[in-house]
Amino acid sequence: MRRSVLALCAVALACLSTAFAQVAVHVTPPDVNGTRTLQEQTATGAIRDYVEAWQSFKTALEENRIDVLDRNFVGTEKEKLGETIRQQMANGIHTVYQDNVHDIQIVFNSPDGMSLELTDNVEYQVQVIDHNKSVGTQRIRARYIVVLTPAETRWRVRVLQAVNE
Repeated sequence: MRRSVLALCAVALACLSTAFAQVAVHVTPPDVNGTRTLQEQTATGAIRDYVEAWQSFKTALEENRIDVLDRNFVGTEKEKLGETIRQQMANGIHTVYQDNVHDIQIVFNSPDGMSLELTDNVEYQVQVIDHNKSVGTQRIRARYIVVLTPAETRWRVRVLQAVNE
């Protein structure tokens, strides 16, 4: 089961990696705690939607457009990111994120199927642009705890929390 989930995730992510050319996505076989079995289709869809959420996250912060978050974020995470964008607009800045590497593992599938938790060790760069002038770029390595919740036809990010290792 684990091998087939990993193989299916690898195929889906190979397609996504081609679409998002500079991003390397690595998937570790799920280590799911909980009472519900993780189906291959669920794992593949969740990872696909999470990687796509990073794309909308990047676009929303670069273009200062809250509406871009609607497809991939929900609840307090969407509100938190929306507030960040409002603050950026008020200060005349925007941020450019370039994610380079994602190391993802699904670690929890809730018994009712209403949430998945995954970890993501991400390497990315963030550049701050103030009134169309770059004021600095920082390279970051972070570990995120992510909670996804199902929506109509996709998984949405409910929690995206950086944690200290």
